[in-house]
Amino acid sequence: MDAYPLPKNDANFAELTPLTFIHRAALAYGNHTSVVYENIKIKFTWKQTYERCLRLAAWLQSFGIRKNDVVSILAPNVPALYESHFGVPMAGAVLNTINTRLDAAAIAGILRHSAAKILFVDHQLLSLATDALSTLTSRPEVVLIDDISSTKRSASFGLQYEQVLASANPVAYPPVPVTNEWDAIALNYTSGTTSEPKGVVYSHRGAYLSTMTLLLQWGVGLQPVYLWSLPMFHCNGWTFTWGMAARGGTNVCLRSPSARDMYQAISRYGVTHMCGAPVLFNVLLDPTECRQLTRPVHMLTGGAPPPAALLESIESVGFRITHAYGLTEATGPALVCEWQQAWNLLPAAEKARLKARQGVGALTLADVDVKDKETMISVPRNGVTQGEICLRGSSIMKGYFKNKKDTDAAFKNGWFMTGDVGVMHPDGYIEIKDRSKDVIISGGENISSVEVEAALYRHPMVLEAAVVAMPHPHWGETPCAFIALKKEYASNEAGIEEGDIISYCRDKLSHYMVPRKVVFLEELPKTSTGKIQKFILRDVAKGLQKNNPKGDANSSRRVEREINDINRQPEGRVEHVMVLSRL
Repeated sequence: MDAYPLPKNDANFAELTPLTFIHRAALAYGNHTSVVYENIKIKFTWKQTYERCLRLAAWLQSFGIRKNDVVSILAPNVPALYESHFGVPMAGAVLNTINTRLDAAAIAGILRHSAAKILFVDHQLLSLATDALSTLTSRPEVVLIDDISSTKRSASFGLQYEQVLASANPVAYPPVPVTNEWDAIALNYTSGTTSEPKGVVYSHRGAYLSTMTLLLQWGVGLQPVYLWSLPMFHCNGWTFTWGMAARGGTNVCLRSPSARDMYQAISRYGVTHMCGAPVLFNVLLDPTECRQLTRPVHMLTGGAPPPAALLESIESVGFRITHAYGLTEATGPALVCEWQQAWNLLPAAEKARLKARQGVGALTLADVDVKDKETMISVPRNGVTQGEICLRGSSIMKGYFKNKKDTDAAFKNGWFMTGDVGVMHPDGYIEIKDRSKDVIISGGENISSVEVEAALYRHPMVLEAAVVAMPHPHWGETPCAFIALKKEYASNEAGIEEGDIISYCRDKLSHYMVPRKVVFLEELPKTSTGKIQKFILRDVAKGLQKNNPKGDANSSRRVEREINDINRQPEGRVEHVMVLSRL
């Protein structure tokens, strides 16, 4: 073949980018609904959404935005946030979506580190953004995203989103072509602290491949109706921001998705797909709002491995669950629990156990393995031997922005080290066991907090459970359990005590794995995407003594006060665990 060179040309080669999806959607599904918002007060077609994205890209260029400039946006799931996923990179810029639950200091840290040129901010978050901007010496230009479902406008504010779109000229400023698929498309921060922020840089190539992979492995067909129960700022909505354009789907946007709003949207729009952490199951199973679905809704979930009992409960309502694992650094999906037809014949409990596994590698990855992190030797495929989950492939991040030290540490011998502990089953499916920092080492024995939590979730009164290490004078560490009871038991009139939970665990677990301390809380602290904030609980557990009162009200109130104090610190303290199975 070398004697007959066949060079690349414009006809047989194009740089991979998800920006091609929306142009295709405008042509193939131009009159199909692309976005609905606020109970259908706002409704766009794909032709209209494409036009709005072109206008956004044109205005950014006319304002002076150039290739690789960072454009930030602070907003809930509103149409402007969706449009930014296309409009910003169409201008050649890099999109930075900011977690809306961060405090002003953390947001300021992101804006400072990213050197964002423009900040789009939702009208309800303007005060928060103003506080963040007040601490900066070099500030981005601010564009207000006004409430497009209202006729009222903030006339006193200089730049407003709808006005800048109306003023833009897409003919004079057409989209900037992607000439290198390795160029950055998005910058997602896993930490909002000002000292060492971690900005994960995605490439156009990685975003394209990750989007296609997840659509294929989840089996998303043509024209799905997708409910935005997952924040778009989180890993760019697990790539479904771009994916819905690829499938010509309908984006159902909710500003604040409550159980009632989600069920109403499912019924009104015929929702077919949605995503969220397992904590969303508890929201949907709230006895005051839960309702039986008239048609199945496919839900992709991640976070701590969902207990089998919880999976059975949510599926009995009509949701069809697919479990996945990923992380911000992997552009979202890394493992998907692909369902095999033979498993349909298994009992419900066994099917739920299999669904709780994280699965096989995403198609965009070249390889996935579980290795001894010291020797980098693969662990046996026995479902028992633990090691660190390692990944490599085109969907892995380019690296951490302005952070060579952490970038170099994340890559080892050609692998990305996730920091997650897992096992490889004989069938090649991986099951996560813990974050490496969440493994409890008691008397030399490794205890999986996930395994202890799974036992606690089987208790009929337990709604939420989290287990962390508590210092112990003899064993070094022992498990400490934090529990929230189901709504009907929340007043604890049933009289359940710490000793009851400990006795229950003794019947389910090896003795050394049983929690030595149990604390009852009204609600466990969580991130905006539903991940339980174990770093807060670890801080609290350090101060707990073995002989504290057995979960009495005074003890619980004291612990809740401590949690509230810690929670006032920037959410940016959360380590880089924002993702699918690390949400």
